[in-house]
Amino acid sequence: MEQEITSKVQDVLTAALGVDRQEVRPESALSRDLGAESIDYIDIIFRLEKAFDIKIPSGELFPGNILNDDRYVQNGVVTPAGLDELKAKVPYLDIAAFARDPQVTKLSNFFTVQMIMNYIQDRLAKEVKA
Repeated sequence: MEQEITSKVQDVLTAALGVDRQEVRPESALSRDLGAESIDYIDIIFRLEKAFDIKIPSGELFPGNILNDDRYVQNGVVTPAGLDELKAKVPYLDIAAFARDPQVTKLSNFFTVQMIMNYIQDRLAKEVKA
C-alpha cells in the first residue's frame, strides 16, 4: 500500500508541477524544490482527490486561513498559539522543525512530498476503519 501511495503521489506531483519523476523525493519541498506556487496547491489537492478517490477538506492538507489570523501570526512570525493551531489542523507538518524559525515565509519549505504521503496514508487508513 505504501508503495502504491508513493507512486500515485509522484504521478500527481509530476503532472501538476511539470517536474521529472526522479525529482519527487520524500524530502522534496513542494515550493522550494519542485517549484510549486500557491495556485499549484489547489491543483495538487484536486489531483490527489481524484487519484485516491477522497475528499480533502479546505485547510486540512495545506493551512490557509490560519495564516491570516492575528492571533496566530504577528509581524510575519507564527505565534505559539499559531503553532498549536497548525499542529492541531495539519498534524502531518513537521511543526517541531518549523518552530525553530516560525516565519510565515518559510512555512512552505515544510510542505514536503513526505507530508503528503503521510496525509494520504492516514486518510486511507481511516476510511478502511470507517
